[in-house]
Amino acid sequence: MLTVEQNEELTQVGPGTPMGELLRRYWYPIAFEQDFDKRPSKTVRLLGENWTLYKTPSGKYGIIGEACPHRRASLTYGIVHEDGIRCGYHGWKYDFNGQCVEQPAENDNTTFRDKIKAKAGVAQVLGGMVWVYVGPTPVPELPRFDVYVLNGIRDVGVATLNCNWLQIMENSVDPHHVEWLHGAYFEFLGQTQGFEAPKSFQKKHIKVAFDEFEYGIIKRRILEGHGEENDDWAIGHPLMFPYGMRVGGQWIDQMQIRVPIDDTHTWKLFYSLHHPEGGTWEKQERPVVYDFEIYDEDGNFVTDYVEGQDAMAWVSQGEITDRTQEHLGRSDQGVAMLRKMFKEAMSSVEDGEDPPGVVREKHDVIDLPCEKDKFGAGTAFTDQWINGGSMRYSPIREELLKLHRDAAAVREKADSGA
Repeated sequence: MLTVEQNEELTQVGPGTPMGELLRRYWYPIAFEQDFDKRPSKTVRLLGENWTLYKTPSGKYGIIGEACPHRRASLTYGIVHEDGIRCGYHGWKYDFNGQCVEQPAENDNTTFRDKIKAKAGVAQVLGGMVWVYVGPTPVPELPRFDVYVLNGIRDVGVATLNCNWLQIMENSVDPHHVEWLHGAYFEFLGQTQGFEAPKSFQKKHIKVAFDEFEYGIIKRRILEGHGEENDDWAIGHPLMFPYGMRVGGQWIDQMQIRVPIDDTHTWKLFYSLHHPEGGTWEKQERPVVYDFEIYDEDGNFVTDYVEGQDAMAWVSQGEITDRTQEHLGRSDQGVAMLRKMFKEAMSSVEDGEDPPGVVREKHDVIDLPCEKDKFGAGTAFTDQWINGGSMRYSPIREELLKLHRDAAAVREKADSGA
């Protein structure tokens, strides 16, 4: 149970707030490359602020505060140049650092423009997404986590959720919810609605553990009938501080991303990489992007798939969970650990230090530890994951199922020596 002040400290993401200052030390995916095929600029909202994200004719990206410092018109409707963006209202031009470099109607006052600087950040492309950093200098390296750079087929499910990002993130260190929300509850729905719920999620948790590592926390579990030699314990999967989690299965790796739009809205992404051993596929230039459903036509939560169940649990807590009314138990050790890590990270920022997970050295790829034989289900988990998760909404679902099934058949044939 937290005080009102402690809850506000953990959940407020705007500029000048302790959590907001911490979160501005990291890179965020905020758009896809295909978003700029028809227009060179778009408005994005991140950490409680509106920004203009733009792409130059040569393909370079920039990000600047949306409101022009002159008369506050939207720069999203400006003119994109190779070296910056010009406001469409009066022609004031800004470079990639936000510095005003031209004021057409103020040519007799050349020192005026030197005093005008808009808030700006840095933008780069990785894995088909446009990433931005809007914090202080020196700018850290964009972490090239393996899921974003390895070869395979990518599809990304997206939705905007009407809740604070932290109640989504705390789910990442709550392994016990799997056997209940995705196990018992899923089974209940199957019995009442006439479908078979995935069996992999129904196993009882015998032991869980959480270990800090360079980029966040490794989450481990032992399920009933399993031991410490199983992937779920021996390897586990990582929470990437402060807003990501990587999960794995046979030939599927997924990054779960929670982008804090503002205090009460979160952009939720399921970024999946499919790379079945023995499978063949054409080179993919961009990931396939799709929306996954949160509500049905009557406004009720869609809960007959894993991520829909999660969204129900997150959003039904309210826009910002009232942690003054909660009662944590021993099974919530991961939640307590994560909150402690956030508290310590905010203190590090106040002391001028880098918080966990900030990358300063250049690199080609960061390989993350992650289980492959999830829940001990082997290749059977693949079908359950694709059909019972957000990927069921992917426009290439059938192609993905065939790709994995064909690869599994090749693998079984090879193992049998046939």
